Amino acid sequence: MKYKFIVLIMDGAADLPIEELNNKTPLQLANKPNIDYLTKIGCSGMLKTIPDNFITDSGVANLSILGYDPTKVYTGRGVLEAYSNGIELKENEIAFRCNFITVFEGKIKNYSAGYISKEESIELIDFLNKKLGNEKVRFYSGSGFKNILILKNDFSEDIKCYPPHDYQGYEIKKIMVEGKTEKGRKTAKFLNELIIESNKYLENHPINLKREKEGKEKANYIWPWSPGRKPKLKNFYEKFKIKGAVISGVDLIKGIGKMIGFKIINVPGATGLWNTNYEGKAKYAIEALKNFDFVYIHVEGIDEAGHEGNLELKIKCIEDFDKRLVGVILENIDLKSHCIAVLPDHYTPVKLKSHKPGYVPFSIYSPEKTPDCVEKFDEESCKSGKYGYLEKDQFIKTFLKQCT
Repeated sequence: MKYKFIVLIMDGAADLPIEELNNKTPLQLANKPNIDYLTKIGCSGMLKTIPDNFITDSGVANLSILGYDPTKVYTGRGVLEAYSNGIELKENEIAFRCNFITVFEGKIKNYSAGYISKEESIELIDFLNKKLGNEKVRFYSGSGFKNILILKNDFSEDIKCYPPHDYQGYEIKKIMVEGKTEKGRKTAKFLNELIIESNKYLENHPINLKREKEGKEKANYIWPWSPGRKPKLKNFYEKFKIKGAVISGVDLIKGIGKMIGFKIINVPGATGLWNTNYEGKAKYAIEALKNFDFVYIHVEGIDEAGHEGNLELKIKCIEDFDKRLVGVILENIDLKSHCIAVLPDHYTPVKLKSHKPGYVPFSIYSPEKTPDCVEKFDEESCKSGKYGYLEKDQFIKTFLKQCT
C-alpha cells in the first residue's frame, strides 16, 4: 500500500461555548499548534457519530467512526469490555460494565470511586465473587473502577440502566435499574438487590476503611450498566481491505478493536486518564506503522476531565494530546506517505459533566489533496470545511479514499 493511515481520537474533546471563556470552547482556547497545522494543510468537516435517539456512548461513537452502524451492531459496553479482557460471551450470558462508585447520603458522589486503583479493585472483585458470586453471577476485574459483571441463564437485557457518570449527585433510589418487559423487570429486581447487597460487603472492607482514613473516596457500591449480549461485527479487513491496530488505555476501545480484527497494542503507562503515557502511545504507534497500514490511537483523559467538570484540566489534556502525542508523531513520520485524521468521538461538555450527541469537528490530511480554507481545529471552524456534514460510514470511506 502506498500510504499509511493514522486516526487520532480525542475522546470527549468537543464542548459547548462557555461563558467564562467569552463563549469559546476548550478546543478554541487550547494551544494546539500541531492539530491546527494538520487542519491547515488538510480538509475539514463535521461528523455525526451518534445516531438519532440512540445512547450517547463512546462505544457507539467509535463504532460509527470506524464505519459500523451502531443501530445494528452495538449491544452494550459491557460485552466490548469483556472481550478486551479475554472474556468471550456464551449465548446465554449478558455482560455489564460494572463500576465501583461512591455513594454518600444516598446519592452518587463519585462515579469512579475516586479513580480507585486496579490493585485495590482486583482485591474487591475477588471479595465480591466470594460473597455474591455463584453459577449465575460472576464479577471480573477490568481497569480500576471499570469492571465487568456477567449474568448467566435466566436474565434479560430488556432493562434500562443509568450510566453513573451522567448521574452524579442523584439519589440512587431514583435511578435504579428498570425493567422494560416482564422478564426485564425480574432482571432489574435481581440487579437492584445485588447493588444494595454489595454495599453490605464493601462499606467496611479494609480497603475502603484505609481509603477513608487517607481522605479518599470509598468504593462502597457496585453500579452495573450498559448490558449486552455477544454482537456480530464484520472484520475491518473484510470491509475495507486494510489491516489495522489500535492503541488505547481503555478496555472499551480495545474490545471494539479485538472484535473487528485489529491488533491490540498495549502501551506501558496508558492509564485511560489524564496522566496517560502520551509519548509512549506515540512511540508505539510509530513502531506499529511498520507492520500495519491503519493505526487507531485513542486518548480518554480529555473525556474524564469533562466528566469531572474541570475546565482547566480539559484544556491541559487537549494541549498534552497536541504536544506529547500529535507532536511526537509528526516529528517521526514522513507526511508524504501518511494520511492523518483527528477528531473527538463525541461531546463531553464540562458544564454538563456528561456525554452529549452532536456533529463533532474532524480534519483529514492527505498528501494528495489541496487544503481547504479551515486553519483552526474546533467546533465552529470545521463547519466551513470542504467535507461538510457527514454521518454513518461516510467518514471512514472518505478518509480511506484520500490516498488510495
